[in-house]
Amino acid sequence: MKQLHTFDEVFDSQKVFRKALEVLSNPGRTLSIAGQSEKLYGQQPGLLALAMTLLDASVSFCAPDDAELTEQILLHTHAAPVDAQEADFLFCTRAQNLGACIEAAKCGTLADPHTGATILVRVPQEESVRVRLSGPGVDGALETEVPRDVLAAIRTRNAQAYEYPQGVDFFFLLPGDAILAIPRLVRMEEV
Repeated sequence: MKQLHTFDEVFDSQKVFRKALEVLSNPGRTLSIAGQSEKLYGQQPGLLALAMTLLDASVSFCAPDDAELTEQILLHTHAAPVDAQEADFLFCTRAQNLGACIEAAKCGTLADPHTGATILVRVPQEESVRVRLSGPGVDGALETEVPRDVLAAIRTRNAQAYEYPQGVDFFFLLPGDAILAIPRLVRMEEV
């Protein structure tokens, strides 16, 4: 039997999950998943590593701008591919499509805010901007640098004017397959 990748679906998924949980709990922190993503094939190994960790047959997803990624996620996770408006997880591989993904993403309900979508975004190498983060997981305020597309995504999310505690969560896959998470209740402003 020919093996297409060497990503261990138990041990490598556990490593990616721990890192994803760490960055989600500590907005502004980045951790690399390159050691795990390099074991995968295709054009989006970092996003596929996150998908294989976070998705299973009980959730739905949409990768509207990447048919190859959709096929790989379906093959490895058995999650249901659906339209962006219904997806639990949205994968955005092109910055120009990010606004449409955010606008289409479900934001949960007042009774069940956790049913809002998680958006996973591939961010290209680009100029960084200095931002201030505040909210859950941040002690007071935290100043850090993020790529300009990250700030643009948060501004687009804020323009949706979700009613508290509704919203969408973000995982950003930065160059070098470092991950950064911005949960739905964390605020970001340019310094």
